[in-house]
Amino acid sequence: MALKKAISLFSGCGGSDYALQKLGYKIVWANDIWQTACDTYKENIDGSNIECGDIRDFHKFQTADLLVGCYPCQGYTQGGKRKWKTDARNYLYREFDRVLRDVLPKAFIVENVNGMVFGENRDLLSNQLIRYRAAGYRVQWSVLNAKDYGVAQNRRRVFLVGVRSDQTFEYKFPKPTYGPGTGRKYVSQRNVINRFPRWPEGEFNTEPFHWYYLSRKRRHSWGQPSPCIVGHWRHVPLHPASPPLRRIDTDHWEFTRAGRPRRLSYRECAALQGFPRSWCWDRGTIRDRFQMIGNAVPPPLFRAVVKSLTGVWE
Repeated sequence: MALKKAISLFSGCGGSDYALQKLGYKIVWANDIWQTACDTYKENIDGSNIECGDIRDFHKFQTADLLVGCYPCQGYTQGGKRKWKTDARNYLYREFDRVLRDVLPKAFIVENVNGMVFGENRDLLSNQLIRYRAAGYRVQWSVLNAKDYGVAQNRRRVFLVGVRSDQTFEYKFPKPTYGPGTGRKYVSQRNVINRFPRWPEGEFNTEPFHWYYLSRKRRHSWGQPSPCIVGHWRHVPLHPASPPLRRIDTDHWEFTRAGRPRRLSYRECAALQGFPRSWCWDRGTIRDRFQMIGNAVPPPLFRAVVKSLTGVWE
């Protein structure tokens, strides 16, 4: 496959774009509004072409074969207030649509939280599908779990993949490569973070475990993938060396024995997201690093979705 050009919107710290580069794509332009994320992107993405600023202020774009974007999801995440109709951030898909119609790439990929497919949030998903199909694309969507594609984390996300209508290629989402029926066990936390320091002072949140934190099962054992890595440092999962949890009643868990529980560090979260250990996390506060990492697309998952597009370039 000849080198293909990609434009990346809402790029964050570069999880999706790292996967694109590993697959041989040239990212001709990228954008994010958060300076800390842009600075982190520049330190880790080779030959970075990221411009920091509000996408609504950009009006001229290069040609590209592929457009990718992971626009903000705070208003319809399952962990949020789910008031998407009154949250302006949840209409940024219109900006993705604007760029899509301007560039007219052969294909596009969108990633977002799977809360979009539930309840009244489904209207928002339908709105996006209508727009992208009206722009001239055949659009498929599916909810994928990162653990099925070699990520040591139980993380479900919705993907939308569109292929321009003048192309004969029909996109199919990748089948799981890990887990039951694949011949390969899920990648466990032990596989990924066992050799990390057990008590990395200054790299994790030391706040007490509030009742809300213990309203969910925040700990998985060493032999399992991690619970979902989130962007808020107070709510990231427990390290597997923490005492086990047991359910008392609805939304109420407690530790089964004495010990020193702690939340995962930001470096452990990054590894469980599928970032290489060499990734530079020097920018921003510790809280900023958790946010960048938790909001990123796990590179191995994005790689699997992109690889299934290969046929459109042939």
